[in-house]
Amino acid sequence: MIKTILVPATGSDIDTGAFASALSIARAFGAHIDVLHTRLDAVDIAVRMTADAAGTPLIGDLIERLEQDAAEREAKAKHLFENFCSGEGLAVLDGPTVQTGAAPTAQWHVETGDEARSITAYGMTADLIVAARGGKNDATARSILEAALLDTGRPLLIPGEGPAPAFIGETIAIAWKATPPAARAVTAATPFLALAEEILVVTVEEGEGYADAERLVRNLRWHGFRTHAERLSADDRDPVEALLETVRAKAGLLVMGGFGHSRLREWVFGGFTQRVLADAPIPVIMTH
Repeated sequence: MIKTILVPATGSDIDTGAFASALSIARAFGAHIDVLHTRLDAVDIAVRMTADAAGTPLIGDLIERLEQDAAEREAKAKHLFENFCSGEGLAVLDGPTVQTGAAPTAQWHVETGDEARSITAYGMTADLIVAARGGKNDATARSILEAALLDTGRPLLIPGEGPAPAFIGETIAIAWKATPPAARAVTAATPFLALAEEILVVTVEEGEGYADAERLVRNLRWHGFRTHAERLSADDRDPVEALLETVRAKAGLLVMGGFGHSRLREWVFGGFTQRVLADAPIPVIMTH
C-alpha cells in the first residue's frame, strides 16, 4: 500500500507535472504527498567556488547573489505548490490526523543543504518517490533522479510526457529481463498492478529469456492478475524503440529495473535505461 509520496520541488515548471502525477497516485491510495524543497547553502557554495581563487574579498558579494537566487527559487517552488493545491482543492497538513487515509493530503517543507542528500534522507522513509525527468541538460533533475533511484532503496516514478493518468483500470507493461532490479521493480509496483485492468509482460527475444517471462506471467496469475506476455522479435529493430512503440500503444504505465553498463551511475543511467528515461511517453516506475 502506498501512503506517503515524496516529491522534490525544484522551483522550475517541471514541478507541476510531478505534483499532478503524485496526486493521481494519492487519490488512488488515499496517500499523503510530502513536497520537499532543498534550499542551497549559499555560504558553503561560495566557499567551495572561491577556495582556489585569489580574490576572496569578493566572497561577500557572491554569497549575497547566491542567497538571492536561492530565495527566488524557493519562492517560485512554494508558489507552484500553493497554486497547485489551491487549484485541486488539496488539503495541506503538517502531519497525520484521525481522518488520514480518506482523501489525499499534501505537505510543504524546506531543507537547506545538498539536494541529493535531502532526497536520500527523506526518500528512504517514503513509500514512493515521484520526480520529473527534466530536460537533457537539466543537472538538477538528473541529480535528483540519481539520488532517488540509487541511494534510497525506494521505488521511483518518473511522470510521462502527457497529462497525469488515473492509474486505475490501466494496462500496465512490465519490461522484463531476468535480473534482480527487474524483479524488485515488479514487487515495488504490486500496489499498481492490483489496480490494473491488464498486465503486459514485454520481453525482447534473447535465448531463454522468454521462458523467464512466462514464469513471471504464471506467478502474476496466481495473484489473480490478468496477465499475458508479448515477445519482441530480435530483428533489425532497435530494442528500445520496439519497447517504447509497444507500451505507447498498449499501456498507461511502464515498470522496469535499471539496465546498462558496469559502473554504477553508468549502469543505471547509461544505455537502455537512459533512453527509456529520456523518451518514454508514459510514466515509468523504476527500482535499483
